Amino acid sequence: MNTQLQDLVNQAREQFAASPSAAELENAKARFLGKSGAITALMKDLAKLSAEDKRAQGAEINLAKQAIEQALQARRDALAEAELQARLAEQAIDVTLDGRGQRRGGVHPVMRSWMRIESIFRSIGFEVAEGPEIEDDWSNFTALNSPQDHPARSMQDTFYVDLDDARGQPLLLRTHTSPMQVRHARAHVQRHQGSAAMPDIRVIAPGRTYRVDSDATHSPMFHQFEGLWIGENVSMADLKGVYTAFLHAFFERDDIELRFRPSYFPFTEPSAEIDMMFDSGPLRGRWLEISGAGQVHPVVVRNFGLDPERHIGFAFGSGIERLTMLRYGIGDLRQFYGSDLRFLEQFDAA
Repeated sequence: MNTQLQDLVNQAREQFAASPSAAELENAKARFLGKSGAITALMKDLAKLSAEDKRAQGAEINLAKQAIEQALQARRDALAEAELQARLAEQAIDVTLDGRGQRRGGVHPVMRSWMRIESIFRSIGFEVAEGPEIEDDWSNFTALNSPQDHPARSMQDTFYVDLDDARGQPLLLRTHTSPMQVRHARAHVQRHQGSAAMPDIRVIAPGRTYRVDSDATHSPMFHQFEGLWIGENVSMADLKGVYTAFLHAFFERDDIELRFRPSYFPFTEPSAEIDMMFDSGPLRGRWLEISGAGQVHPVVVRNFGLDPERHIGFAFGSGIERLTMLRYGIGDLRQFYGSDLRFLEQFDAA
């Protein structure tokens, strides 16, 4: 390789080495290997030479071109490696840090109350039923004696789903667990159809429910449990006895008084609000609304597939969050769903 070509190779190596980025390296490449580059110009000049000189000079130019291409590739590799190392350094993991490990889990306070409620009612002979959270209009409203113009059907209170059931009615997120009264009772009647004597229906149905409501004591999603006892000789006195026994077991104390206030629910008649009062502690002397209840309405009993002249009973519905707040002295329902581990972990030892 003659001196001129060697100088050209050295210049290329210097300029490639001085290129700090891939873009500038490509600009440097164009000065030597591009269409208007130095090597391309030398190749064009070969046309002026004789065949013998062309062959000799062409071989040397090719050697110079190969040396420049090798220097170019070496610099490309160096820039790529530098970029990779910078990225790795930026994303590096310090393996000397203490391991995070796995934290011990716990039961959510609402689920803790749910499990406690199920255990108490199972111990006194009640079944536990579960059902769909997306309900049909008939089960959620009509079967429970709520006509089409009932205010609970309004968009302000109910989350409707953009689908229709077999009756052409809209589907919705259930506003209470009461539809399970209908579903369980109808299944119970069908199961014992033709029997000489049908066993009493005794069931609770805990689950999630949905309403358009949100403040310190309400949530758009909340938990409720429904209770139902239907038989041939079940009275409101049984309701008071069952619910009183439940509260004593749930709160693990006997200093609880109950009162029944007249109220209105379309699915019970007569209807009552159940209030409770502690005889000691921070809430002593305050009446606290705890449940809605009443004797199951004859229309609802008939929708169960039973004769309301023969079968009678009671139903009640209680909020699980409400009971949990009273049990643990919590003032704001929204804390249950704030994902604050400091709040949730304190119930692990409860």
